[in-house]
Amino acid sequence: MKSLVFILLIALSFSPVYAQEKVYLRIGGQDEPKTLNIFKAGDKWSIEVIGWFFESLYTREPLTHKVIPWVAEDYPEFSDNVATIKIRKGITWNDGTPLTAHDVKFTADVILDFQIPRFYSDWEFVEKVEAVDDYTVKFYLKEGCTPLFLEGTLLSPIVQRNEWLPVVEEAKKKENPLKSLLEHQVERPRSAGPFVFSEWVKGSYVKIDARKDYWAKGKLIQGREIGPFYDGILFKIYGTTDAAVLALKKGEIDYISWTIDPGFVAELSKEESVTVTKSPGNGFYYLAFNVRKKPFSDLAFRQAVAYLVDKEFIVSRILQNYGEPAYTIVPPGNSFWHNNQTPRLGAGLSKEERIAKARDVLKSAGYSWDSAGNLLYPDGSRVEPFDILTPPADYDPLRAMSGMLIQEWLREIGVQATAKPTSFATIVQKVNTEQDFDAYILGWILGVDPDYMRVFFHTNQTMPEGYNPMGYSNPTYDALVDASARECDVEKRKELIFKAQEMIMQELPYVPLYFRDEIEAYNSATFTGWFEDLGGIGGSIIYLKPLSSEKPEKKGICGPIILLLTATLPLLLRRR
Repeated sequence: MKSLVFILLIALSFSPVYAQEKVYLRIGGQDEPKTLNIFKAGDKWSIEVIGWFFESLYTREPLTHKVIPWVAEDYPEFSDNVATIKIRKGITWNDGTPLTAHDVKFTADVILDFQIPRFYSDWEFVEKVEAVDDYTVKFYLKEGCTPLFLEGTLLSPIVQRNEWLPVVEEAKKKENPLKSLLEHQVERPRSAGPFVFSEWVKGSYVKIDARKDYWAKGKLIQGREIGPFYDGILFKIYGTTDAAVLALKKGEIDYISWTIDPGFVAELSKEESVTVTKSPGNGFYYLAFNVRKKPFSDLAFRQAVAYLVDKEFIVSRILQNYGEPAYTIVPPGNSFWHNNQTPRLGAGLSKEERIAKARDVLKSAGYSWDSAGNLLYPDGSRVEPFDILTPPADYDPLRAMSGMLIQEWLREIGVQATAKPTSFATIVQKVNTEQDFDAYILGWILGVDPDYMRVFFHTNQTMPEGYNPMGYSNPTYDALVDASARECDVEKRKELIFKAQEMIMQELPYVPLYFRDEIEAYNSATFTGWFEDLGGIGGSIIYLKPLSSEKPEKKGICGPIILLLTATLPLLLRRR
């Protein structure tokens, strides 16, 4: 089980929770899943639905984020480079068959054989996996000490062998087996988790039903009883924050699975049955470049852009100070791994100083300008216009407005960039799959362990569907982050992660823009058990219990915030 930081959508009726004698948690969001294929899913909307169907050997506690046994009975027993793990009996898939060591081995074989981009980075340390018997599994490791084995590998979702074996065998016959596997259309995923797939009406809602026989129901984590204690979840698709906010005010939904724009805070705080919360975000938003082509392949150009982007202005004017400028990749809330001493290009400079600094950097690299003020390459040819893909304003006005500002700042130095509002699905397709883009603005929802410093920028993640669609490749950086993934002394590993953050802020395949506070809202008259965590209140979902009709105490934005992380589906870092 995972206390998943997930999105949940809503109900069709205008009544609170009790629809047709069943109780559904109704959650509103802005988009629907892009796939039900767990091996392909890499976006928020897909994972927040299908993540409920998959168990893992280990999970993280909410708040403390300590790794604890889950499907595994206990922690691994090591003998040299071999880790032996006993699996609990009595865990079943929703077709009635048991989850066994054979499912674990099969999952491992698929990830290792196909080198699935979204998983392989935490499995490349594994030589092979053996099912000793139905409930005992052995992991043969390439090295004796690999910190990511427990922090990543063993938190991976387990798929059912019976469901996926025919798909895998067919994919292996194809010219491109990996592409075939990732393009496989899953209609009804098998589940060993607390919910099962029920219905998906495209463009309207997704419904998942609670499993009455969920093996972990009633168990305690940190004194909280594990559910689900309701009949299921309705993920209602609204398309815009405005529509979801209106639905929450009307009592049509119980929770908005999206960070609310600052402009809605005062409005929602006036609602008697709505509670607004503010938690530190566990993610960041960024401008990324396709460094395979000019001018983005030139570090001087990327540095000039970094000088131009006024992150402080974006935070104060667009975010209304519900966040902070990003000068690294690791969020401040993940304080142990956050390096606040990275290069801060442009910080504290006025607009005129930013423009002057950007022009100086370009001039020193051999660039010049024609009589019309257009930027010219060192060879005298013009820097051609390019597009910056951004989500549209009705999806995320903060990123859309950031794109418009960056467009104007670039034009100050003779670069004809155009912020191009584009649907989230199209951006993901062009960036991740086709890798046909100039620049884009997106965001990441992160895990606890900072190994994303490795996977986001490692050369082996530059393939389609990998985490490095920018095409950034630096052998020195690869060696640095590879070493961090193999360093078992936590303080030494911290030094390497800090160096990686510094190097990325020097190399700039990304220009991180801002860390955003998670402003969320829920109907406090329908369910009880919500709690704040790093990344928001979504980790509460599996513990929630329906309320009676008693009116709750009115609450506004919460004061003290716990700076710790809810468990999320590991490996599956999510685009948002």
